[in-house]
Amino acid sequence: MSDLASELLAGVRVSPSILSADFGRLREQVGEVLDAGARVIHVDVMDGHFVPPITVGPLVVDGLAEQAREAGAMLDVHLMIERPERHVEDFVKAGADSVTFHAEATPHVAYTASLVRDLGACVGVAINPGTPVGALSEVAGAIDMALCMTVNPGWGGQAFIEHSLDKILRVRAIVGDRVAVQVDGGVAPDTAPACRSAGANVFVAGSAIFGAEDPGEAYRAIAVAVQAS
Repeated sequence: MSDLASELLAGVRVSPSILSADFGRLREQVGEVLDAGARVIHVDVMDGHFVPPITVGPLVVDGLAEQAREAGAMLDVHLMIERPERHVEDFVKAGADSVTFHAEATPHVAYTASLVRDLGACVGVAINPGTPVGALSEVAGAIDMALCMTVNPGWGGQAFIEHSLDKILRVRAIVGDRVAVQVDGGVAPDTAPACRSAGANVFVAGSAIFGAEDPGEAYRAIAVAVQAS
């Protein structure tokens, strides 16, 4: 794990998700949020199996890696794919600083976490809204980040699931203070502060940022709301 990624995930961060960006202007829009202060860029990878949509692959990660490095930022890759252990190496080689995979997507959670670690990236494990937090308990000591999905994965623009707040509290209790707790789904200036109060410190926002007329200003609004680093 790089010192940069470790430092960034230890702070309070708003992580713009390129899922909602205009891919015809992807580098430009990523540049806008980097200029606004974003230091964790979230890359949603979907395979059409674990979730219905199909999105991006390692080539997009490779295309953004240098831009992120030059800004002192990291790429946080969220794999919403079946059997992620088969693809982790490709994403790390392409430039992923952190790789998060779903506990529901593989029978080999501990092995996949170890693989990500051995490849030199930060390890994240995600759980869906319907998955008990106990899915994290056996690997809590081997991960850098736990992702508590606050919408059902696969579609941007969904409303925040309110009872996720109690779940975030329980995730934080399981992983302790050393591990980052990330939330993803329906994150906006009006929902993010309650998530922070519940124990989250990394806030993924897609449509709330890239769906706005000024992504940089939209990023700053969420960052101010949670007093981000």
